[in-house]
Amino acid sequence: MSERPPLPKRPYRDSLVVNLVLAGVILLISWLTDGDVGRAVLFAIGFFVISTAWAWLRFRQRLEREGR
Repeated sequence: MSERPPLPKRPYRDSLVVNLVLAGVILLISWLTDGDVGRAVLFAIGFFVISTAWAWLRFRQRLEREGR
């Protein structure tokens, strides 16, 4: 089984920033394709909340497992 890559120095902040950027990409694509930006805002918020919560949960579990 392969080893996991080391955790970043600030995993919670880094995942927050990445998910924020990806939510912005959702909005940008909607705007560029003349989509419903209001609906895209709802999807982007939903994506951001769910993906950030998932990442933080997994980081917390991994930190507890590794005893940090």
